[in-house]
Amino acid sequence: MVSGSTLSLRDYVAALGVVLIWGTNFIAMKFALHDMTPFQLGAGRYLFAVLPLILIVPRPKLPWKWVVLYGLLQGVGQFGCLFIALNVGMSGALGSVLMQTQVFFTALFGFVLLREHANRSLLAGLFLAALGITCFALNYLAPGADTGGTTVAGFVLVLGAAAMWAASNIVVRRAQQATPQFEVVPFMVWSSLVPIIPFALLSLAFDAPATRWQWTQAPLSTWLSLTYLGWFATILAYALWTGLLKRHALNRVAPFSLGVPVVGISSGMLVLGESVSAWQWAGVTLVVAALATVMFGPRFLEKRG
Repeated sequence: MVSGSTLSLRDYVAALGVVLIWGTNFIAMKFALHDMTPFQLGAGRYLFAVLPLILIVPRPKLPWKWVVLYGLLQGVGQFGCLFIALNVGMSGALGSVLMQTQVFFTALFGFVLLREHANRSLLAGLFLAALGITCFALNYLAPGADTGGTTVAGFVLVLGAAAMWAASNIVVRRAQQATPQFEVVPFMVWSSLVPIIPFALLSLAFDAPATRWQWTQAPLSTWLSLTYLGWFATILAYALWTGLLKRHALNRVAPFSLGVPVVGISSGMLVLGESVSAWQWAGVTLVVAALATVMFGPRFLEKRG
């Protein structure tokens, strides 16, 4: 049940854990991609995510079409695009920021597909986010500009990953509307089975034959990265976040997500030695400002009213 009380110490620790895990999981992705192809990483991530939970978590009580559709969009779509983006030219630092644009893609899809209302704060946030994305794009047009090791292909793919994430959010909403007793954990665990076979088939179809078994010789760092992505970034962080949302209102929990791009940029620069150009800093600032506008705008307008 959602609580109106203040957050406890346990809640703050849980929120901090989620921010740190989700902010640093891009580092794990980068390390794993040293020895695995994007498609191999996708299959490995979801294998680690479902084991051993698939053996103890009951099947979700809803039509399988929602489970399959979510698994394809969130698994193959979102993480397929993201892993390829990180492989062809996207830094972990900027990837952690650009993925947050899923908030605005979700709003756009909700407006078009679900006829949801867009308030003034959301419209202002969409405008700021569009300016931020424009700054990222302009960085590639400036002659001799520092792109921070990113490419146009990586930039487009990570936006595609954010859009796929948003589409999967719409699927969850539709599944909740169609299922009176919707249970999150069984839905997430069983939908994680869906991407494994498509990723394996994509690897067989597109990965060079010499790379198909290189994962068997991967160093310990790669296996630790898979463990981190599957068990911590997927299972633990999601369980902690869901627990916060069950105990407290969304407007009390959502602001913590602003820490994810901050941790993502910091860890990318400190651990991976990534750089951020002036145009990219402008884009980061605008995207974070857009998120803050969406989260805090309604409360501010309510006080003014």
